[in-house]
Amino acid sequence: MTRKIRRAAVLGSGVMGAGIAAHLANVGIPVLMLDIAPKDVTDKEKKQGLTMEDRQVRNRVAMSGKEGLKKQKPAPLTSKENLHLIEAGNMTDDMDKLSEVDWIIEVVVENLDIKKSVFREVDKYRKAGSIVSSNTSGISIEAMSEDCSEDMKKHFLGTHFFNPPRYLKLLEVIPTSSTDKDVLEFMKKFGEDTLGKGVVEAKDTPNFIANRIGTYGLLVTVREMLEQNLSVGEVDSVTGPMIGRPKSATFRTLDVVGLDTFIHVANNVHDQVKGQEKEVFKVPEFMQDMNEKGWIGQKAGQGFFLKKKSEEGSEILQLNPETMEYEKRGKLKTKAVEAAGQEKGPKRKLASLVKAKGDQAGDFVWSIVKPVLLYSAELTGEIADDLVSIDEAMRWGFGWDLGPFEMWDAIGVQKSVERMKEEGETVPEWIDDMLKNGNESFYKKENGNVYYYHKGDYKQQGFNAKDINLRLLKETKEVLAKNAGASVIDLGDGVAGLEFHSQSNAIGMDVIQMINKAVDIVDEDFEGLVIGNQGNNFCVGANLGMMLMEAQDQNFFEIELVVKQFQQAMMRIKYSDKPVVAAPFGMALGGGAEVCLPAAAIQASSETYMGLVEPGVGLIPGGGGNKELYLKHLNNMPESVDFDLQKVSNSVFQKIATAKTSTSAEEARQNGFLDQMDAISFNQDHLLHDAKQKVLGLARAGYQAPKRKPVPVTGESGFATMLLGAKEMHYGGFASDHDLKIAEKLAFVLAGGRVKEGSKVDEQYLLDLEREAFLSLIGEAKTQQRMQHMLLKGKPLRN
Repeated sequence: MTRKIRRAAVLGSGVMGAGIAAHLANVGIPVLMLDIAPKDVTDKEKKQGLTMEDRQVRNRVAMSGKEGLKKQKPAPLTSKENLHLIEAGNMTDDMDKLSEVDWIIEVVVENLDIKKSVFREVDKYRKAGSIVSSNTSGISIEAMSEDCSEDMKKHFLGTHFFNPPRYLKLLEVIPTSSTDKDVLEFMKKFGEDTLGKGVVEAKDTPNFIANRIGTYGLLVTVREMLEQNLSVGEVDSVTGPMIGRPKSATFRTLDVVGLDTFIHVANNVHDQVKGQEKEVFKVPEFMQDMNEKGWIGQKAGQGFFLKKKSEEGSEILQLNPETMEYEKRGKLKTKAVEAAGQEKGPKRKLASLVKAKGDQAGDFVWSIVKPVLLYSAELTGEIADDLVSIDEAMRWGFGWDLGPFEMWDAIGVQKSVERMKEEGETVPEWIDDMLKNGNESFYKKENGNVYYYHKGDYKQQGFNAKDINLRLLKETKEVLAKNAGASVIDLGDGVAGLEFHSQSNAIGMDVIQMINKAVDIVDEDFEGLVIGNQGNNFCVGANLGMMLMEAQDQNFFEIELVVKQFQQAMMRIKYSDKPVVAAPFGMALGGGAEVCLPAAAIQASSETYMGLVEPGVGLIPGGGGNKELYLKHLNNMPESVDFDLQKVSNSVFQKIATAKTSTSAEEARQNGFLDQMDAISFNQDHLLHDAKQKVLGLARAGYQAPKRKPVPVTGESGFATMLLGAKEMHYGGFASDHDLKIAEKLAFVLAGGRVKEGSKVDEQYLLDLEREAFLSLIGEAKTQQRMQHMLLKGKPLRN
């Protein structure tokens, strides 16, 4: 029997329960979300004439959780339209509906007795064969299910999502001794392929994998901060990107998570372990005091940090654990910090810091990294079967660039173990054995494969067939062409890939040259082309610094040449004889969006933030983006509908003029950047594979390049209409004089210049208008001020 999850139920509608329901809705699964039925009618409900018999009252708790999804930030829903997939109910009247679902997820309060009582009720109503799971963050999965029927035990397991479920990749799956192996394997595959998660199988131990090690590491960091007399700000300045951790580092992370939540997780381990480990999980007294005062972080407005406003602006203050007062935030500045800052990549930065003996920052980082490495090694086999699961859990759950064993490899296993022993540490026996046998790293690469150390030997790391790793691929496949900005790679099965790898994946002449080269190569020898990469973002646009420098030197001829070549490269993507599929993810802004729009199809990661944002730096799109977004909107209009050309122009004008950017791929579709030919991947690791399959699908269907057609435009009357809207914004104080100038240029381009309404013009004519407008704006002093401000501050200047 082929198992499918067509419909699910979530029991509990708090932040986590509602977040899981939202994530299921995002992937298109209808969800029944149940919570308790209230005991009383509120005053508001009484005024409305409602009683305890009304469903509106009885479903109040779940409805509140559902409505709260609209307001939460970051948004749990990829589109507010997904809300209709969530049905709210209550656990008194609607339990019989559990017989209609394929997966039931419990997300009630973290209390074993309450959970067991919920599962007894679930067992009465679920259909045989339906999967039941708990989202507990640490209560024993085995204990929860001990009173359940045999069929439910076979279909029961833990599914621990990390909060917020939409954004955090980790899903820990925890089987019991009774869980059917087929159920376990199905849920792991479903979690990865459908929910888009990084799935790790964990053992039924306190706090599982990520929270066990992550909480330990945070508490070790607090302990060392107090012992070494450092401040909260100083610790955060060296425990973020400097050692391969998120920008939120240590204490900002605690503020975001919530100190109350963290203490609950820490206490859960503390109550279940013994000896020295128990002592580590004891929460320091000052943190207990903070919790009692309600200084629990972001949701309370203060925690380890406090944002204070003054006449000069706002200032971030740090808590002094000794005085329990807020003071000016500090940073740790040492020679080791300076040296590490010059290194490239988290591995080199971490290694540089750790090796800096005698340096305050170097010694501190070693004092917090060493215990985590040893603790992870001690728990290998106890919390997970292998070290890969531990590394993946920390990367996916806590946003680390490197898991503990990857960190250990980066700093050197042999030398670090020698140092640990010199400092009186006991190293787990299996690591000593590994080193004695001449194996000096936990991972090694051979012939494009990755191997990890496991029980005395190296075992090949298995990857989902949908995972295409460009770095590994380039080690085994021929790189077809390469320069400083991009590479053309053989992705296999007759599909080539164009990978951007310039700084920030910005578009310059090197990238433009490689776009042309890629189309040439594909036209000769391949079925089609995927444009994608595995950087932090797909592409944040053109090389702004280069353009500003040329503009300040008044090299407008060179700028025009680059813009013209960019436009021509985009036209080559559009009219290539072989299908070109763009695979955007993360930020696909400005030029990044312009690369996607002319492609035969877009295969976007669910988390794609796409927009033509050039007005923010005083420009309009210069690579054909205005034309292509306009055409995308025209092509999306049903042929049977007699559409209003002016409405289409106005819509596109508004989106570009306001630099409207999607907050998901689904929203990009609603904004008109994606159409019916385009698709969305929920697992970003599968994005290149999905794009490759789309290329092959188009090729096998007999793909033919689009025929060039004249473009209908609104002309002078349309220009006047769009400009009127911009002037109203200007008169209302919502747009500056320079904003109005940019809007006027944009309106002129979209209207097709000074032609009659309904005229049909050539694409090249529109590109020429666009290029002329772009060049006139980049020569403006206020545009150059905006460009410089963006480069220096990373945010737009409104001048």
